[in-house]
Parts: sequence; structure tokens; C-alpha cells
Amino acid sequence: MAVTKRAGRKAKAEKSGKTEDKGKHKVKKAVFETTKKKEVGVSDLTLISKISNEAINENLKKRFENREIYTYIGHVLISVNPFRDLGIYTDEVLESYKGKNRLEVPPHVFAVAESAYYNMNGYKDNQCIIISGESGAGKTEAAKRIMQYIANVSSSGSSSIQEIKDMVLATNPLLESFGCAKTLRNNNSSRHGKYLEIQFNSQGEPVGANITNYLLEKGRVVNQIKDERNFHIFYQFTKAASAEYREIFGLQQPESYLYTSRSKCYNVQGIDDVKDFEETLQAMRVIGLAKAEQDEIFRCLATILWLGNVQFIENEEGNAAIQDASVVDFIAYLLGVNAPAVNKALTSRIMETSRGGRRGSVYEVPLNKTQAAAVRDALSKAIYSNLFDWIVDRVNVSMATRGEVANTIGILDIYGFEIFETNSFEQLCINYVNEKLQQIFIQLTLRTEQEEYAREQIQWTPIKYFDNKIVCDLVEEKRPPGVFAALNDACATAHADPTAADQTFVQRLNALSSNKHFEPRQNQFLIKHYAGDVMYTVAGMTEKNKDQLLKDLLELVAGSSNQFIRNLFPEQVDKDNKRRPPTASDKIKASANDLVATLMKAQPSYIRTIKPNENKSPTEYNDERCTHQIKYLGLQENVRIRRAGFAYRQTFEKFVERFYLLSPKTSYAGEYTWTGDARSGTEQILKDTSIPREEYQMGVTKAFIKTPETLFALEHMRDRYWHNMAVRIQRAWRNYVRYRTECAIRIQRFWRRVNGGLEFIKARDYGHTLLAGRKERRRYSLVGYRRFLGDYLGVGMKGGPGEMIRSSVNISSSEDVVFSCRAELLISKLGRSSKPSPRILVMTKKAVYIIIQQIVQGSLQITAERTVSLPNIKFIGLSNLSDDWFSLGIGSPNEPDPLLNCVFKTEFITQLKLAMPSLPIDIQIGPTINYQKKPGKMVTVKAVKDPNVPKPHHDTYKSSTIHCLPGEPPNSVSKPTPRGKPVAPRPITTGKLLKAGGPKGGRAPPKARPLPEEKPRAMPVPASRPAPAASRPVPPPAPAVRPVSSRPTPQPPAARSTPAARPVPPTRPTQQEQEPVHADAQVLKNSLNDALTSRHSRNASSGSARAPPPPPPPPAAAPPPQKPTEPTFKALYDFQADGSGSQLSIVKGEILLIVQQEANGWWLAKRYSDPAQQGWTPSAYLEAAVVEQTPAPPPPPPPPAAPPRKKAAPPAPPAKRPLGKKPGPTVPGRPSNPSSEQPSGASTPAPVATPAAPAQPSLHESLAQQLQARRKAVAENDDDDDW
Repeated sequence: MAVTKRAGRKAKAEKSGKTEDKGKHKVKKAVFETTKKKEVGVSDLTLISKISNEAINENLKKRFENREIYTYIGHVLISVNPFRDLGIYTDEVLESYKGKNRLEVPPHVFAVAESAYYNMNGYKDNQCIIISGESGAGKTEAAKRIMQYIANVSSSGSSSIQEIKDMVLATNPLLESFGCAKTLRNNNSSRHGKYLEIQFNSQGEPVGANITNYLLEKGRVVNQIKDERNFHIFYQFTKAASAEYREIFGLQQPESYLYTSRSKCYNVQGIDDVKDFEETLQAMRVIGLAKAEQDEIFRCLATILWLGNVQFIENEEGNAAIQDASVVDFIAYLLGVNAPAVNKALTSRIMETSRGGRRGSVYEVPLNKTQAAAVRDALSKAIYSNLFDWIVDRVNVSMATRGEVANTIGILDIYGFEIFETNSFEQLCINYVNEKLQQIFIQLTLRTEQEEYAREQIQWTPIKYFDNKIVCDLVEEKRPPGVFAALNDACATAHADPTAADQTFVQRLNALSSNKHFEPRQNQFLIKHYAGDVMYTVAGMTEKNKDQLLKDLLELVAGSSNQFIRNLFPEQVDKDNKRRPPTASDKIKASANDLVATLMKAQPSYIRTIKPNENKSPTEYNDERCTHQIKYLGLQENVRIRRAGFAYRQTFEKFVERFYLLSPKTSYAGEYTWTGDARSGTEQILKDTSIPREEYQMGVTKAFIKTPETLFALEHMRDRYWHNMAVRIQRAWRNYVRYRTECAIRIQRFWRRVNGGLEFIKARDYGHTLLAGRKERRRYSLVGYRRFLGDYLGVGMKGGPGEMIRSSVNISSSEDVVFSCRAELLISKLGRSSKPSPRILVMTKKAVYIIIQQIVQGSLQITAERTVSLPNIKFIGLSNLSDDWFSLGIGSPNEPDPLLNCVFKTEFITQLKLAMPSLPIDIQIGPTINYQKKPGKMVTVKAVKDPNVPKPHHDTYKSSTIHCLPGEPPNSVSKPTPRGKPVAPRPITTGKLLKAGGPKGGRAPPKARPLPEEKPRAMPVPASRPAPAASRPVPPPAPAVRPVSSRPTPQPPAARSTPAARPVPPTRPTQQEQEPVHADAQVLKNSLNDALTSRHSRNASSGSARAPPPPPPPPAAAPPPQKPTEPTFKALYDFQADGSGSQLSIVKGEILLIVQQEANGWWLAKRYSDPAQQGWTPSAYLEAAVVEQTPAPPPPPPPPAAPPRKKAAPPAPPAKRPLGKKPGPTVPGRPSNPSSEQPSGASTPAPVATPAAPAQPSLHESLAQQLQARRKAVAENDDDDDW
């Protein structure tokens, strides 16, 4: 593929008025290729580690097996035929390649077409795309896709331009019909080469086209091997021709003609000849072929078919004679000549002798059967070959230029190199043309490489390569004579006898023995081509090289009355002209040189096609076959030439755009931050990625990388960048989701505190009104947590046992279940007392279901024992006592009324009324319950109070009497919903990304400090001090030594390990102890206090093993010592606080007042003598004590004040819990705690609360003012805090 240039940026910038600095390049922000698939193998063979045919084949095989059929060698595209539709030629795929550089998109034939069109349109250079490969490798398909792309990208509203594009596309089905055939290797094998040159104007719009035809395999017209076919058009014509054509041309099915039935192959899988014939006719109409021209084309086809049916027999003299004269008569009718002239031309030949340059005698020589058949076949081949050339010329006339031509894009679809078991004249011509193409490929590739190195001022060494010009000269040169010259000489000197001419050719070849690329063999010769050694067979070469009709046949068609037939053979028979006519080798040599001259004027792109197997299988990859093609396509030579210099080169701008993420100096958070030019940015990237200097060179406009491993390393680092960024984004997202979830939980918790379960409470209160104070209540039905939830068994939910119950009794999914519960049904036994039996009670908005569960034959069976429609319920009977029995008054003439025992009877009645609000149900409450025990027989059940009812039952039934325990008064109401126990807020900002200073951390977060105007609530310490030793001596005054007791010392609880296990903080004082504040306002204030407290906990270090204990409440007014209201305790041991400010130091024998007791081993205490000093102290160090009404002794003197800090700060709340280890001895002259900084000789720490502590704010103060004050206090002196 041609080197894609992206020019015009500077001119475009100047035109748009940009004033950017010179060398400044706007770099697009790097984005992750979401559509980029993981690369299989390497997409560019120049990056392969080992250069060999086997390594190339292994890479192509790996990609083929993963549905990747395209691979690059630099700018050369390798295509492996997939033999299936991969969905890679859709309009969406085509759009993705528009305007894209080759390296921005995966390898594709569309990328080649885009590169050619862009360079042609942008740089005004003629372009050519050379497609080569063997039959069945996909050359024709590649050419069609290139035309598809160019027609799409060059779209225009002009009707003439659209007409040209339609014609260009229409040439595909037309030339496929006349130039393609089914072979053993390919069902649609192109049996000719063509060069399609599309002409464009200066705006890049197609204004014309021209097709040049090469090497039509006309021998296929008269002969095909088994399982192959003639050209497609013969089968299309014989199968789908109209009735008119069948009558005019006497047309029959293909089985009737020798030329279409010799191989016994009439149909091809995947080819519809009838449909293809309609497409051929449509293509003719698009190109502009008139009806008369179409008729003449089909007349020629019919003539060829009938010529094949001419059979010869031997006459009495042993010469050839026509077997069926009627066939010759019909051929004469089709050709527009006399039948005797046809008979004579097919069975005899005019021979002329000459003497010394003078005309001699003329003889009519009869032909034998073999010679006559050869003449017949020669006429057939000549008609078809000339017809094909006429069609190509006619197409060129229709696509003639309709405007000024600025540039062209040529598409060459030609045979690839061929090596068969028997190689003849056709293979020699094909391989010769491929040698010429390889020659210009090497010249153009090396020239481009070396010119680029010189232009970029790169240090390089001359590239050594095999110049196949010597092979081209071996075939085409006149002096010294080459193969073609020897062949022409043999044809001229021994033209009468083909065998003699072949032998003369063998003798002429001996003169080439001195050429090291040529080896003569017996009746064979070997040529060492660039793609491999090929052995050619001499037999028949001279006859094929003549490529001319006998003058008898030329005179025959010249005498035709059909002008079209005469135009097919424009050569006039000049009997006086003794000059040898041009041979086939002369024609192919001239065509090849003209083609090379055309291609040399254009910028070439290359597509090498490979056929993976001979079975047309989409999954089979034949290694031996593909390696053979890789060899004769010269791919290894292509890779070696491309790798001789540098494996990768790219402009500085594109290099920076691709890899700027790899340097911290050129990017930050995915943004391009380099302020210098692209060259310096490239150097910085290579420096920061530690690429050795010998691995790259800096040109004038490009960076050159020597080995593919270096490029792989850069690409790997770029992929890892996206991986690392994805990990960081995921981590941040998880933190955000966790934060959002916790916030939602806190909002939901607050909402539930205010009006959680309100609809259930309303249903409960509505149930109280239904009873109207007429029935005693059970104690548990009045608790504040009682809610009327309805579906207790989950019958209305999907999944679980409830769904099994619903499906077992066939409750429709359209029925909403409003109530379900377990109950008991009173069952009457014949001759025995009635007995309650377990049932399941389910109520929907339509009916009440009484469901029974029983074991039948070892399996559980669930059935609906009774279904009662809601409108059929007339009344509900209950007693006025606290029992759970009720009856459903139905009054059915066939079934009794059910008498049920259900704990949630009141809820059942409530849900029944809510389900049918307009239902007139009478709720009968009295000392007895009436129900219909049998149809038409009413029974009364009385209820009596019985304190002796055995527990755990609340009531029992026996002999039509319900015995129940005494209940609550009928006028009792439900207690208010108790306030939930406050839950300590969890810190939700412990993720790495949310730490101060970014993902890698930074300075420690500031210490949390109390607000000057906010009184923190007292909270328990989540983790306690470590347990002291099992036995310890009497504690001395020094704080570092623990006292030892004669009895085991009570142990403080062990520290907890996870924040999730923190104890529940103490509840606030009851409502009677608080000031009269509205309940909602109090709940709101409690929630805000929780949020503010959690804000302090978020500032704590997440990596610490100790969590901070809650701050103690500020000092309150000291109660009179002679009238203590709190429980009093005496200290059993000395305890020294850790200096955090949240603990209270005590001495043995001191009397303390306990403000709050927690189950975690820490109690909030204050001194009896000075209640202003309070803090947390271990409960194991205290025992209950009775204090007489005498003044308490004064507290111990406080320790010396800590030395002042550089900057005074208000006392901070306790940040951490007591350490989970025994404190070590204090070093003299060094503070034992960073926060307290007290002398080592101090026996007690500084008190937690000081007289300067702020007073408790009123609950009626503005909450907004409290928030502002707290934020201000936290924000002060953050830099001075040190954890």
C-alpha cells in the first residue's frame, strides 16, 4: 500500500486564520480504543521476530483461525481468502475507514483504498493498486471491494458522475460472466487479467474509466477438464435465454453442446446462473449496450456453441468430412456466409509455395480429422477472444472521459505466479508478467525507502537485494536472444510442422545455457524465478505462440454479410505481405512493457492474496499449500527489504499523539501537557520510557524505530496505562458507590425515624376503630412496634415457600394477596368433641382461602380446603374477651361456617374491610360467638376468663367453650413507636483515593477538634484497654508500673478488631428529661449530631489499628455532693488516662459518680468531689459503694500543666481509643504522649474538661449556626495538627 501522507494542515491553518506558533501541533486527546480487539499474532509482518517463510505462514495461520484475514507488510496488504462472509464489508465498516490513517484502523482492503484515494486527492499523484495471487485467492473480490469503497467516498450529486460510478460497478458482473469460470480451485476464477483505470477530476470525482485486458484463457472455450466449466456466460445463456433467442439461435440446454458438456459439470454450488444472467443483462443496459448490440453478442455465443457440435468423419480418401451438414448450414446462417464456404474452411487449407522470394504455386490441401477439429476450435477461440476484446472496448467507449482528468487510480487484477506439474506457454507468459511486476515492486519500494532515508537525513547502509532484472532479460531480451526471441525464431523457420518447430525451439534454447538462472533439459527447460524454480514443457509452445488464424478462416469471416462479425476481425488478408505477423509472445511482451510504464508513473499499492486450501473450506488452513504461495509471492523478500532499514517510522506529531501518555512530562491525567514542539516531545517520551539510543533515530519529520520489539514495548506500556487508569477509576467508583450507599442508608434511617411504616401504622389504628373498644386486647397487640404487614407468609412474593403455596392452590397472578398467616380451624368429629386443626389462612382482594397441608403417600400435598368469596361473607363473630377465635358468617346452604383461631385476627378483619370497603360486613362482638356448625344449624360458643390456661397458650377450646387469660382493657390503645437505638455512624471515607493528597496519600488529615459552640454527645468507646496481667503488685505512684493484687484482677474487655463491631452509643435522655421540644425537631437535631460526629471520624487515619473513642460530654453543673442522683462507685485501683482527653484518671479509694454505663467495659464517670471533671474509665476497676451524706473529700491535685505549644489550640476531642498494649516506661525529658506532652513524673493526666469549656448550647438555637461554628473550628490550624 502506498505511504499515506497527511498533508495540507499548514495551508488549511493559514486559510482559517490560525496564528499558532511554528512547530505547534494540536494533539488529540488519547482515548481507549473500545472497538480494538486483542491482536492475534502481529498485524504487520515487519514486526515479526524471525524472518522466514515458516514464521510468516505461522502468523497468517494464527490470524486466519481467529477470523483475521488481513495482514500488512509495511504498506503491502496480505489477504487470505476466508471462503465465507465475515461481515467486514458492510456500510458501517466502510464508514469507519473514511479519513483514517493506516495505523489508526485494523488492516483491511478499505484501508488500501482510502490510502490511494487520499493520496490521489490530496497530493495529486496517480495511484495504482496491484492485486496478485493464484486462482481462488480472492483477487476479483478485492478489486470489487476497492471499487465499492471508491464509489462510496467519491459520492457526488452530479448525475453524470453517478452514471460513471454505476458503469464502473457494472463492469464487475459483465466481465465476470465473460471472463470467469468454475475451476477446481475456485468457483468464480478470473481467467483473464485486467487493469481498470478510474479517472478523477480535481475535486476527486470520477469522470471516466478505462479497462485494459490481459491474457484471456481462450483455450477454455473449447476444452475443460473434469469438474470444471466453460465461461459462465455460456451456462447463463443456455439456461436463462428468452424464447426469442431460443427461436432465433436454435438455443438448447448446456447438455446439448460439446463445449459445455465435455466436463460433465453444469451447476456450481453457490452460483445461480439464471439470476446471474439477469444481472449481466442489467449491466449491459447500465453500460449502454443497445438491444441490437446485445443480439449480436448472443449470436456470436450461439455460433461458438454450434461450432463445437460440428463432428468430422473420414471419407474414402482418409480426409476429414462433415458428419452432419445441417449443423454447418445453421452455422453459415449465424455467420452470414455460404454453407459451402464454411465446409471448405473447416476441411481444407490453402498452401502457397515460394521460390527465391517470388510467389510460387497455390495448392488446396485437405485436412484429416485431427487437423479439421483443430481448425474448428481455432475459429471458436478466435470468435470468443475477439468478442471479449470488443466488449472491453465497448465498455471503454461508454466510460469515456466526460470532463477534465486530473488524476487516476488504477486497479490491476491479474494472475499470480503459477507453478503446476505441467507448465506450458500460458504459465511462461503469466510468470513473466509477475517477474516484471516484482521488478517494479523492488525498484519502487527500495527507491521509496532510500529516498525517505535521505530526505529524513537518517544514517543507513545500502540495502542488498536480489534484482530480478536478469530473469526478465532472460525471457524478453532480443540481444542476446531470450526465450521469447528463440520461440519466435522457431516459429518462423519451421512453421509447417509444429513438432519440428518445437525441436528447433529446443535447439535455440541451448544458447542460453550460460545464464545461471536457466537450465535446459530434454524437451524441457528450467527458469529460476524470484518465487522459485519452474520447469516448462516445450511441447506445443510454438503452436500457441503463433496465435493466428489461417488465412482461409480470415477470408471466411471477411466475406460475412454481418457487419458485426466483420468488425470482430479487423485484420485484412494481404496476400502480398510477407512480413511475419506478431506472435503471442510479442503481444504479451508489449502489453507488459506498456503496463510497467503505466505503473511506474503512479504511486503503487500492493495486495497479495493467498488461498488457504483447495477445498474452499472456511476452517481449513493447508500449511504446505500456503507456504508455497508465500514463497512465490515473494513475501519473505518483501519483509526483508522493509526490515533492512527500520521496522517502524512515524511522524513526530503522530508519534506524540500515540505515546504521549507514557511520559509524565507530556501528559497528566490523560491530557497532553507538553508545551514544546512535537520533535522534543518525541525525544522526551523515548527518554522517559528508557528506550536505548541505538534503537531509534530522529529524522527531520519522523522518528525511526529499528526493531519491532521496541515498538511492542511501547504499545505494551500504552496498554498498561489504560489498565492502570481503569483500576484507579474502578477504585474511585467503588468508593463513590460505598459512599452513596451509606448516605442512602442514613437518609433512609432518618426517614424511618420520622415516619417509617406510616401506612402500616394507619392500618393498625384503623383496626382499633373497627373493634370500637368492645373487645379485650392482648398485651403484645398493643406494643409500639406492632405493624399490620399483611402477607406474613410471603404468598404474594416470587420465590420461597410462599410462591409454592400460591401455585399449589392455583391463586391467579392477577389476585393481590393482602393477608396470609397460619391459623387453626375447628373441625367437628363424629361422636367426639370438636378439635382445632392447623391451616393456612390466605386472603386476596377476591376471596379467602383456607389451605391444608398434609402428607399423602410420603409427599407433601397442599390444597385449598375452602374458598370463600369476599362478597359472600355476611358477618364476623368475635368474643369480647382477649381470645383469638372468630367465625366467618357465610350462611351457605351446603357448607358450615368456619370457626378460626388466628393470632392476627384484628389485622385479618382490617384487611378484609380495606379489600372491600363497600362490603357491608357486620362485626359481631359479644360474650359468645355464633356460627353455623352445620347447614341451617346455628351454634353458640361462649368465652370465659380462665387464669389457669396452660402456657404458652393464651386460650384453649373445649366443649363449645373458649378459655382465655385476662387481657388488657378494651379501650386500650397501641403504645407510641419507641425510638430506635441510635447507631454509631460508620466512617465512609477510608478508601485510598479519598485520602488527602490524592491516590498516593499526602500529608496526614488534620486532627478533629470539638466545636466551640456544640456539645458532643457521649458515646461509648468501641475498643477497650488491654487486659492487665493476671496478677500484679500494688500500684506505686509511677504511672508506668501496675499494682499487684493478692486476688485476680478484673480484666478490661479486649479491643475490638473491626469498626463494624463498634458498640451502640448510649441513648439520649428520655422525653421527660428533655426540654419541651417538638419531636420532629428533636429527631432532626439528633440526626445532625450523628452526621457531625461522623465527620470527625472521617478525619481519622484509616491505617491506624485503634479507632478514636467518642468525646466526653462537656461539664455540667455539679450536683450537691450530699445529694447524689447518680450511682456511686469506689475505685479499686489506680488508673492513669492516656492523655487523649477522653479518659478520666482515678486513684484507689476515690468515689466516682457513674453517668453512663456501657456493656463494652467502659463507663462514663465524674468525680464526686468535682463533677466538672468527667471521662471514660474501665468498669473493672470500680465497685459499688454507698456514700454517706457528708461532703466528699477534695480531688487529688492536678498534675503540672503541659508546656505551652507554639500555637494555642482548643482541646481536641479524643482521636483514638486506648492502645491495645501495655504502655512502656516514660523516658525522662520526653513526653510520653504526643498530644499530652506531660512530664514523666506526673501521676495523673490533665483533666478532660476545663472551666474554659463552652457551655452547652440551647436546643432552640439555630442549627445552621451550629454547623457554621463547627466547620469554622475544624478548619482552623489544620496544618498544626499531627496524628
